[in-house]
Amino acid sequence: MKTALLHYWITNIRGGEKVLAQLAKIFPQADIFTHAFIAKNAGKIFNGHRICESLISKLPLGRRHPQAYLPLMPFATRHLKLDKYDLIISSESGPIKGIKKRPGQKHYCYCHTPMRYVWDMSDDYYRSAGPLGKLGMKLFLDYLKKEDLKSADSVDHFIANSKFVANRIKRIYNRDSTVIHPPVDIDFFSSVRRSEDSSSEPYYLFAGANVAYKRLDLAVAACKKMNRRLIVAGGGRVTDEKLRELYANAKALIFPGIEDFGIVPVEAQAAGTPVIAFGEGGALETVVENETGLFFKEQTVDSLCAAIEEFESRTWSERSCRDNATNFSHAAFTNAISALIG
Repeated sequence: MKTALLHYWITNIRGGEKVLAQLAKIFPQADIFTHAFIAKNAGKIFNGHRICESLISKLPLGRRHPQAYLPLMPFATRHLKLDKYDLIISSESGPIKGIKKRPGQKHYCYCHTPMRYVWDMSDDYYRSAGPLGKLGMKLFLDYLKKEDLKSADSVDHFIANSKFVANRIKRIYNRDSTVIHPPVDIDFFSSVRRSEDSSSEPYYLFAGANVAYKRLDLAVAACKKMNRRLIVAGGGRVTDEKLRELYANAKALIFPGIEDFGIVPVEAQAAGTPVIAFGEGGALETVVENETGLFFKEQTVDSLCAAIEEFESRTWSERSCRDNATNFSHAAFTNAISALIG
């Protein structure tokens, strides 16, 4: 089948783009459609694939800041030229699934999440937005919700990246979905081993961007209260090679936010490190309680401190962490996608 892969925008390489990269490996002849593509930021990941941009890329700063044109994206998506493709797979957490589809075409949507800034987290995004962002949300939020609901009609089969997202798809779009967890580079993170240097001070690790919903503030406050060392990494501040070393040598990863899936806890476990996570969202599907980590029940400093105390009273198996991480490998993702789509 002639295949098209769709992704909202490819302006850097994060979790969604890594899923797209694995889909591109599964479908090596596929063309890729997106609203905006910055080749130098993508590197060589999509070499060999034809990249087709929507009209958004032609607008002023459309490649650098495609999010500014969200209200135009439903129109731009419907004008993508997809008639010659038999199979369409959209990678969605921004407006790209609302295609104009001809009879006979099959459309699978791999949904990282329904748009958070439109649905569940719109109030959070509004509070953190600047004056123009607030104005845009006031003017276009209802329109974007309407267009997003309508765009689901073009999807024949939803694929959710977690049970947590599957529940959101059901609640927002009233559609069932198949859960296939995203691929994580297990081989890369499992190839590192814990340092034998006993002179270094033990530490906990927070990895990820410092954005409000990831709740770095909780990790900082809890470690300060308990006089524990905390290293904050990620968000472009360290290389992947340095990050896996930090994972491998940490006492535990602290994961206090709510993520739709959350690749970071899987990476930590692949490096042999257990996780202390807030007990909601995708972490419930990636961390095995009492075996590869612990959950704390409230997003409060006291609740996290109690979990750290409990964690330190136990012995944890590096092997159990590494074994659990293999459930989220590239091979597991490829096998699941191939079995579903064929």
